[in-house]
Amino acid sequence: MKLYNTLTRKKEEFIPIEEGKVGIYNCGPTVYNFIHVGNARPLVVFDTLRRYFNYKGMDVKFVVNFTDIDDKIINKANEEKVSTTDITKRYIEEFKKDANGLHLYDYETLNPRATEHIDEIIDFIKTLIDKDAAYVVEGDVYFDISKAKDYGKLSKKNLEDLISGHRVDINDNKKNPQDFALWKNKKEGEPFWEAPWGEGRPGWHIECSVMAKTLIGDNIDIHTGGEDLQFPHHENEIAQSETCNGVPFANYWLHNGMITVDNEKMSKSKGNFFTVREVSEEFDLEILRFFLLTTHYRSPINFSRDVMEATKNSRERLYNAKYKLENAIEKSTVDSITDEEKEILKSFDVHVEKFEKSMEDDLNTADAITAIFDLVKDINLKTSEENSKVFLEETLAIFKKLTRVLGIMEEEKEDLSEDIEKLIEERNAARKEKNFKRADEIRDELKEMGIEIEDTRSGTTWKRI
Repeated sequence: MKLYNTLTRKKEEFIPIEEGKVGIYNCGPTVYNFIHVGNARPLVVFDTLRRYFNYKGMDVKFVVNFTDIDDKIINKANEEKVSTTDITKRYIEEFKKDANGLHLYDYETLNPRATEHIDEIIDFIKTLIDKDAAYVVEGDVYFDISKAKDYGKLSKKNLEDLISGHRVDINDNKKNPQDFALWKNKKEGEPFWEAPWGEGRPGWHIECSVMAKTLIGDNIDIHTGGEDLQFPHHENEIAQSETCNGVPFANYWLHNGMITVDNEKMSKSKGNFFTVREVSEEFDLEILRFFLLTTHYRSPINFSRDVMEATKNSRERLYNAKYKLENAIEKSTVDSITDEEKEILKSFDVHVEKFEKSMEDDLNTADAITAIFDLVKDINLKTSEENSKVFLEETLAIFKKLTRVLGIMEEEKEDLSEDIEKLIEERNAARKEKNFKRADEIRDELKEMGIEIEDTRSGTTWKRI
């Protein structure tokens, strides 16, 4: 499998630290509000990477952290006159609702919280101080950027370029304007913890370094996140981790492209800012997940209602193929698979191979989706209730195995209510009696109930609309 490594700016063959295992750290949300569609992209993309590793039989440790102590959280708590714990608890629960809708919890994910690792953070900072790479000023602790080896190697800019165009915290206490906080001295009304250099709380960058070290190791396989995190967050993680641990922090760095809305940068001031929760009021979140995978993860992607509607229709084609197979399995009366059916199953291998080749070419989910639709064309042409159950079941298993990697097609076919079933039976009877007026009336009645029916050679099928 080849992955584009931001660190080297090229595709590289992925070689895990330990054969058969992979550790992935993905920067998670700061839990002070609902996540927006931009937050959802790295969560979905790199969950899909994890799923593919699982598909290939690898043991994956996947970490998505919660930043639960931060200026934004403190400000939100002060606005609402509640504790920071009240804020973080509320929005972690809300995040999990969205995550379930996006199918992010189908596999085990570790969700550490920064406040659960304060002791490890303090020990990490102690090591940096002992190595003369960090210094204390009036209860604040700063990382001395001049002590970092190859600072800027991720973003590929020299120090002056990195600072140019980025806001630098001007603070007379720092040795250099570019030095960043590892620990912040307590302020009135803020939560704090005891540390050898004084009461306070951790800085943002230190949290991820410590949680990655604690849960995966000093040297991890893959670190992921949005491209906006390359500088300063990921650059600072590298600096402090490699200075502390003395080994490369992450062997592969993967960054996804940004999301635009109606071809404009997403911004609250422009009124084109959408949370995942707001999207869920109009679309099933599985559609949002599918949409986020229709474009290569490193490319920008444009979010709009029109595109979401088109994605909804595409997903419907997949569900129709799935339901067709399930209906055929129910109606098939043939038990033994034929030689011709065995050959057809072998012919499906070309789609599986195309799918795997696409996924192993830097997680090209767009081409992987094309491979699935090619499989669907074959399914529609080559399967019916006249086939054997074994053949149909094996075809469905192939289809579901591929779609599961993408985290789509997770909904099971629902049973219709008795009233709806009776209406469909009544319509079928009316058509046999050539009472087409009544048949059309029932079709319209069913449509009002959200059921669309289709008459095929093998009988009447239905779907939710």
